[in-house]
Amino acid sequence: MPQDVSLFENLALKSRPLADKLRPKVISEIVGQEHLLGEGKPLALLLQSKNLPSLILWGPPGCGKTTLARLLAREIGAEFESVSAIVGGVADLKKVFETAKENRMHGKRTLLFVDEIHRFNRAQQDVFLSSLEEGIITLVGATTQNPSFELNAALLSRCRVLVLQRLEENDLEALLQKAEDYNAMALPLTLEARTLLIQMADGDGRTLLNFAESLFMLPKEKTLDPHELLEVLQKRAPIYDKAQEGHYNLISALHKSIRGSDPDAALYWFCRMIEAGEDPLFIARRLVRAASEDIGLADPGALTQAIAAKEAYEFLGSPEGELAIVQCLIYLATAPKSNAAYMAYKGAVKTAKNHGSLSPPKHILNAPTPLMKDLGYGKDYIYDHNAEEEFSGQSYFPEELPRRIFYNPKGKGFEDTLLKRLKHWQSLRGKPKTDEDE
Repeated sequence: MPQDVSLFENLALKSRPLADKLRPKVISEIVGQEHLLGEGKPLALLLQSKNLPSLILWGPPGCGKTTLARLLAREIGAEFESVSAIVGGVADLKKVFETAKENRMHGKRTLLFVDEIHRFNRAQQDVFLSSLEEGIITLVGATTQNPSFELNAALLSRCRVLVLQRLEENDLEALLQKAEDYNAMALPLTLEARTLLIQMADGDGRTLLNFAESLFMLPKEKTLDPHELLEVLQKRAPIYDKAQEGHYNLISALHKSIRGSDPDAALYWFCRMIEAGEDPLFIARRLVRAASEDIGLADPGALTQAIAAKEAYEFLGSPEGELAIVQCLIYLATAPKSNAAYMAYKGAVKTAKNHGSLSPPKHILNAPTPLMKDLGYGKDYIYDHNAEEEFSGQSYFPEELPRRIFYNPKGKGFEDTLLKRLKHWQSLRGKPKTDEDE
């Protein structure tokens, strides 16, 4: 019988993925996350005190969230329970809570690990609250999404958020060496291919070990160069969820690179998004916005370029259409910048809201009936084309609202011409109030 058990155990061990076989047994074996686990760092200090609070572990896939949760339970001497929010529900949680109550009666703590905790909806998240309040469980939730967006405030207030980082290249190299030691053989890769393998993992330790496991199965006499490695391992898609935070982080990086007049950074973020499968029209729409918000009348051609790029992509499709977007992106990043039109709009909105439904001044109102003419509609209106310099200087603001200055061109690009015009007209009109005078 013991021989049979040993045989089954050996078979089970062999069938386990390499990433599971190399899972750390103690905290000190964890690769990476020095900012949390290094001497004097937040999690290391919590473990020293043995007073572990409920935690939300926020980090990308393959950075060690599950492993860390298991080892935390061991470190504090707690029973480990696990639920996945992908397949589990409230009924599963209630069973764990009952088990945790029994554990407490026997003087044992319970650490409940909830993987992908952001998958629980807001109502489901409320189920944790009473058990946390009563100290029945210590919750460790894992999420790849920003907790401030995905978890409700009541649950967040009872947990401490720890941010785990993607593994660095030296961390991934350490994992490869562990894998080679475990298999008692070197990976069949040239130095350049080994570097490429680490880059392909994109900071994900689990993916790297899965890659390595496939490579260990190759004939030992074959050493792969980078081209051959790409043929054996299909390139991994970058981590990117078009419906979640990564989607908005990258488009924000693209937009700010344009605003900061850095075409090279803008091109990098554009290619990151395209490689991850982003809809080019989503990017094109953001370029239209950037043309109005960050360039405006400093270069009136910017908006034309953005609209043309969007239409060119719709006409050509992919992949040829991407080049039209790239051309526009470079144009916008290298154009003179001004947010004067954007700020003018915000200032005008503020004043419009603050002053209610004021009527236009009577002198600019038409008088199609005798009664309206008798009431002063259109009286003393000056037709600007008949005025000297074709400029009357009349006020077009409500009579109760002295004229304001919302648009303040910055003198860059075409706005330099506009600034000179406005200054000339202001000298003829007299000094008006600005929105800041309110």
